[in-house]
Amino acid sequence: MNRSSKWLQGAVASCALVLVACGSSGTGTGGGPKTGTLHMAFVYATTSQNPFQEMALGAAAGAADAGDVDLTETAPPSINGPQEVSQFQAAVRTARDGVAMETLTPDLFVRPLQQAAAAGVPLATVDTVPPPGAKVELYVGNDNTELGRSLATEIIKQIPVGTTGEVVLGNDIPGLDLLSQRLDGMKAVLQEQRPTLTVLGPFDTGSEPTDNYNKWNNTVKAHPDAIAYLGAGASDAVSLSLIQKNTGRRMLVGSCDPDAQALLGVKDGYVAALASPEHWLKGYIAIRLLAEHARTGKPLTQGWWNPGGLIINAANIDNIIARQQNDQSRRQWFADAAARQLADPGSYLRPLAEAK
Repeated sequence: MNRSSKWLQGAVASCALVLVACGSSGTGTGGGPKTGTLHMAFVYATTSQNPFQEMALGAAAGAADAGDVDLTETAPPSINGPQEVSQFQAAVRTARDGVAMETLTPDLFVRPLQQAAAAGVPLATVDTVPPPGAKVELYVGNDNTELGRSLATEIIKQIPVGTTGEVVLGNDIPGLDLLSQRLDGMKAVLQEQRPTLTVLGPFDTGSEPTDNYNKWNNTVKAHPDAIAYLGAGASDAVSLSLIQKNTGRRMLVGSCDPDAQALLGVKDGYVAALASPEHWLKGYIAIRLLAEHARTGKPLTQGWWNPGGLIINAANIDNIIARQQNDQSRRQWFADAAARQLADPGSYLRPLAEAK
C-alpha cells in the first residue's frame, strides 16, 4: 500500500468514528445510566490459540451474567494486526456501550484507540497493557513478571541446589512485552536460586502451533542435554510434550497457559508445571466492568486490574482438566473468584503506570 492509500484509509476511519460519535445514542464516556440492551464487543488477536479462546469465553460469560448485553466477539483466524485493527474499528461503530480488546500488536492500536475514545466509546484493554498515548484508562491483565517467577519457582523444586547445566528459554513472540516480562521473572528466579545453571535464550520459538513445534524441535536438537526447557506462551508445552512422545526421551518442561493438550502433557508427566494467567477471568472482569459503567452511569473503573494466576501441576491437574471441559464448568469454577473480585475492587486495582 502506498503512502496516499494509507492516508486515505486513515482518513476514512477517522471520519467514520466522528460520524458515529455525532449520530449515535449510547452511554459513551459522558453518558448517564442506560436501560435496555447494551451493545458491546470483545476484539481479540486470533481464534486459533487457547489463550484468546479462553478470554473470549470469559467475555461471553461476563455479558451473560451482566444481563441483556448484545456482545459481538471478533478476531482474525490467525495473528494479523492490521486485520484486527479493521475489526476493532468496525466494532466501535456499533458497540457504543463498551469495547474490550486484546492484541499482540499494541503499537498498531494507538490511533484507533484514540479515535474510539474521542468518539465516546468506553474502552478496556485485556492481557496487553494499552500503548502509551492510547487514551485507555482500564487494563485487565496479569503481573507477568510474577507469573514467570511462580513458574520458575515451581520448576526448580526438581533441580537440586548446585546443579550445573543449561536451562533453555523460549519466546513465542519476541518483542511482545508481556512474554518478555514472564521470561524476565523466570531468569531472575533461576539466577537468584540456582546460580550454577547457565540460562540460554530466550530463543524465538514461534507462536502458531506448527511453527512453534518446528522451532522447539530444532532448539532441543541444538541443546539436547539441557536441564530444563521453559516457555512463555501457549504452544510451548504442547510442542515439548510432542517432542518427548516422538523421541521417547523425558525432559523437565514448564510453560504458560492451560491449552487442552498442555494439560494432557501435565497429566501424562511430560510437563512439570504450567503457569496459567487465568485468561477466562480477564475477559469476564473486563466485560462486567464495562457493563456496570453503562448500566449505572458511574465512572468507568480506572487502573490495572490484576486477577492473578495459578500454578497447574500434578497435584491439581485433574481438577483443572474438569474445569476446562466446557463453558459451564468454567463458569462454575470461576464464579466465586469473579464475585469476590467484583465485590472488592480495591484489592485487585493498582495504578496503570505499574502494570508489568
